[in-house]
Amino acid sequence: MTSRTGFFVLSGVLALVALICVGEGVQLVATGKPLGIGLGLCAFVIPVVGIWFLRQTVRFGRDSERLARELEAEGGLPVDELERTDGGRIDRASADAVFARRKAEAEAAPGDWRVFFRLAVAYADAGDVPRARRTMQHAIKLHRTTGADATTGGADSTIGKPARSSA
Repeated sequence: MTSRTGFFVLSGVLALVALICVGEGVQLVATGKPLGIGLGLCAFVIPVVGIWFLRQTVRFGRDSERLARELEAEGGLPVDELERTDGGRIDRASADAVFARRKAEAEAAPGDWRVFFRLAVAYADAGDVPRARRTMQHAIKLHRTTGADATTGGADSTIGKPARSSA
């Protein structure tokens, strides 16, 4: 299953759960009892949180795809230069070498969204998905605030050594 298909399946499940929560919330509030009303109001909060999370995820995906298209048009997308094992997994030493290069680029140009986009890809290749996401969010923020052609700015705390996953 592709990530896009998984996203749509989970979004459908979220919509179903939201409808069930709202229905149960209405029934609980209709009891007229203080405890029922309190639980019913809490049941209304669950869909709101879920929909907010879904909105943030859609926005992140849309923004990162827009940056990828823009970088592709410039010819600046990172090339897959990673060595792979016979099973197709990324070689750890190769990912570390690419990461070190991308980190140095980001430290040299802390205001350039392009280097942070490439650093986010390097984090993901190294298996550090949370930092990859934070770094991509930083690239999106830089793109929004400084524009597409700004390349200077302040340093950021998103640069670090990738955490190792056990997989």
